[in-house]
Amino acid sequence: MTRLLFLNFIRSKGLHWGLGLLFFTGLLGINTGRQFLDKYQENVKLTAKVQEESIENNVKNHPQELGLLLYYVKFGLVNEMPNLAGLSIGQRDINPSVQSVNIRYLEEQKYNTDLINPLYSLLGNLDFSFVLIYFFPLIIIAFCFSIISEEKEDGTWSLILSQSENPQKMLRMKLFIRFLSVLAVLLLLFSIAKVYLDIPLDAAFSAFILVSMLYILFWFSLGWLVASFQKTSSQNAVILVFSWVLLAIVIPAIFTAVINYKLPVSETFKTLIDGREGYHAQWDKPKEETLQKFYDHYPQFSEYKLPPGDFNWLWYYAMQQSGDDMASEASKNLQEKLRQREAFSSTVGTIFPSMHTGITMSNLSKSGLKNYLDFGDELVKFHEKKRLYFYPKIFSEASASNENWKSFKLEYFNEKSNINWFQILLPLLLASLVGFIWAKRNVRSLI
Repeated sequence: MTRLLFLNFIRSKGLHWGLGLLFFTGLLGINTGRQFLDKYQENVKLTAKVQEESIENNVKNHPQELGLLLYYVKFGLVNEMPNLAGLSIGQRDINPSVQSVNIRYLEEQKYNTDLINPLYSLLGNLDFSFVLIYFFPLIIIAFCFSIISEEKEDGTWSLILSQSENPQKMLRMKLFIRFLSVLAVLLLLFSIAKVYLDIPLDAAFSAFILVSMLYILFWFSLGWLVASFQKTSSQNAVILVFSWVLLAIVIPAIFTAVINYKLPVSETFKTLIDGREGYHAQWDKPKEETLQKFYDHYPQFSEYKLPPGDFNWLWYYAMQQSGDDMASEASKNLQEKLRQREAFSSTVGTIFPSMHTGITMSNLSKSGLKNYLDFGDELVKFHEKKRLYFYPKIFSEASASNENWKSFKLEYFNEKSNINWFQILLPLLLASLVGFIWAKRNVRSLI
């Protein structure tokens, strides 16, 4: 019986087209990831080269005046990208993975990024996670919508009842064969991605594979559940397509609208305005007032006094610090709002398999909002470290030529992996079990 069902399935006209489409789009997604990883590596190499050349040229042109040299020189921090990000690009295409900053006013520099075509941003990337979340369910729907109804509509159900000792087992075998065919394509794509993207077989990649398998299992459970209500093939197809539209498109769109309403991030503009106001307003204030604020922030530098003259670097960098100090409250509120949005998304997303799968894949590949926020925190520490190192040298008028500039290379931030297996696997597993258990009760009425 199993062999007959398998032969009958592989002879189906739509099988080869469906599996072929999954395989082809999956390859496109993997290749998109490869191109994205290559671009990232190219940007890192280019940033390292530009930083080295910039330091060399500025030291040559400003060998004595360190304050002027550091006005121009930028130091790069790289948000390390695992090769797994080639399967789920997430927000890496809109948030910079490499940022170069000087020791001046930071808040304005934090949001500097590449110019991106707005249409390209709207369309997004056809990466592997997109293919899995949106294309795989459609093929599964095509395989499952008539798995029971076709037997009745073709007039073979009465024959099955009379000749089969266990018709339910026969139907379950039909479903299992379809599941194995889609699973085979999925695992083949993962095998190709493992080699082509050079992804290490670590815990993150293992979790990524398991989440993908449970996601397609959920859609098979949903297809089996809808088929078990014993409606016509056309009705099943409409219900399943409607479910796909609801789970993959409508609910995420509604959720985005809700989160934008509940947690608006108006602080973005306020951060920029406050920072610029805090910086530019110092031109019209007494230098002593600006310096006192600087000493309050950095009491360890109070030994450096204001030298005579209209301009000096102690006052100038104190003025730059005023910009960051003025914007600090708005910046803190902005980061807190973004953290709340990220936590709210993760919590609500567990209810909806498509959202949960997308968020989980982004987190596993370190390409989600959490990674971007953690990188932003590290950038603040990186910038502060450079300030604390150079401020005493600038204020004591040390010579730029005495510094070992070759030691200033790109620095790297690598987000620590913290995989909560229970949290990422249980929602999909429970959703699948509910579908199969409910369907099992319905299928009993077929006999």
